[in-house]
Amino acid sequence: MNRLFDMKLQEGKRIYFLSDFHLGVPDHATSLVREKKIVAFLEEIRHDAEMIFIVGDLFDFWFEYRKVVPKGYVRILGKLAQLTDAGIRIHFFVGNHDMWMNGYFEKELNIPVFHQPRQYVFNEKLFFIGHGDGLGPGDHGYKLLKKIFRNPIAQFLFGILPPVLGMSLAQVSSKGSRAATGSRDEQYLGDENEWLVQFCREELQRAHQDYFIFGHRHLPLDIPLSEKSRYVNLGDWIRYDTYAVFDGQELYLKEYRP
Repeated sequence: MNRLFDMKLQEGKRIYFLSDFHLGVPDHATSLVREKKIVAFLEEIRHDAEMIFIVGDLFDFWFEYRKVVPKGYVRILGKLAQLTDAGIRIHFFVGNHDMWMNGYFEKELNIPVFHQPRQYVFNEKLFFIGHGDGLGPGDHGYKLLKKIFRNPIAQFLFGILPPVLGMSLAQVSSKGSRAATGSRDEQYLGDENEWLVQFCREELQRAHQDYFIFGHRHLPLDIPLSEKSRYVNLGDWIRYDTYAVFDGQELYLKEYRP
């Protein structure tokens, strides 16, 4: 596992973690309200944010054609550009809904994009960060589908479809994925049925981590794994408006209330 950063925070600075905005659903008007709320939050934290992690599924669907990117989202993209222009580091981890990134964020927004979990060190605390999809036991159908989606040939074939057709197919697929999940995102299933909990416990057998931070699950969770290790799931900005913040000493899971 690569250590991308081994950094000590400046006095009074914080690191923020957010995930699962799913901009674009269920309709434009509702998504726009959510987008404006997220932009307001980002504006509020800019004074003390040393680094911001967006841990996947910013969009409900995103595919970068060679000459085309999806329509809309000018407020969130503009705010991210404004933050990086001001010197705030932002790291983005792709989710299962926006894995088809191909250079746009890096070139236009100066935001590095990662497709696998990564390890960071902040103030000598170890952070294991990723979206969380496909990790742990079970969910074999999705793991197979993920391999297909990330296959360069499959991406090329999708890319030659006219954008209006490709986007329509993606929206149908995304809607079906949410329907299949149903109400499972709304309740904790117990350690034996929570794949990410099992994944974290297996990783702890290999190496210590102070914090495992994931999205994907859509349920805000802060679960002790041992006396010195925790699994934090960031929830989402559809129902919960939750995020995590590290102040240099402790990590807190919080709810945004303007």
